Amino acid sequence: MTPRRTIRSPARRTLAAAGAALLLTACSDTALQEAAPAEDPGAEVDGGAVGPDVRVDDDLGLQQVQLASPRDGVYEAGEDARLYVAVTNTGTDPVVLTDVSGPDFAGVDVQTEGGGGLPLTVDPDGNLYVGAQGPPVVTLQDLGRELGSSQSIPVTFTFAEAGEVTVDVMVSAEEDPGTPFDFPNEDPEVRPDPISLPSPTG
Repeated sequence: MTPRRTIRSPARRTLAAAGAALLLTACSDTALQEAAPAEDPGAEVDGGAVGPDVRVDDDLGLQQVQLASPRDGVYEAGEDARLYVAVTNTGTDPVVLTDVSGPDFAGVDVQTEGGGGLPLTVDPDGNLYVGAQGPPVVTLQDLGRELGSSQSIPVTFTFAEAGEVTVDVMVSAEEDPGTPFDFPNEDPEVRPDPISLPSPTG
């Protein structure tokens, strides 16, 4: 059976912990009602979008997952959004990303050096930077609803070996994220070079 997990963004995990603390301290119902709206899907998060880091298994991880900032500040329903994610593989075997899906977009367009389409392979003890320095580029197509800066939608990443993981992926608060991947204490030789990517159009 394919493993499935759901990962909430750091901001939502913080809000959930705060809600639990309020319950334990028997705060008023009013205070709890004020905290609840931030838990709703697509709620805006104070402080801007920060891509979450997700551990899929002992060797596989997703880092700084986010969507490009919309050109006019808001994605309208039907527009496309570019996905940024670093897939890290510290294992001795390749890892294969077979699908990217979610309820709030119709499909994905994948551009690679050899053409297009999934799967994408991450080499052993290697990183795959999606959207950071040219191919591969993954674009979520035909968004099902309006989506603004710092709002999020669930995106499911499916791996041949590790199964599925679902991440709440937020829209970047920056107009041009440039190089969205910043790995402290990592060898600069393996980090992506800064580039300027055009904003996606609907």
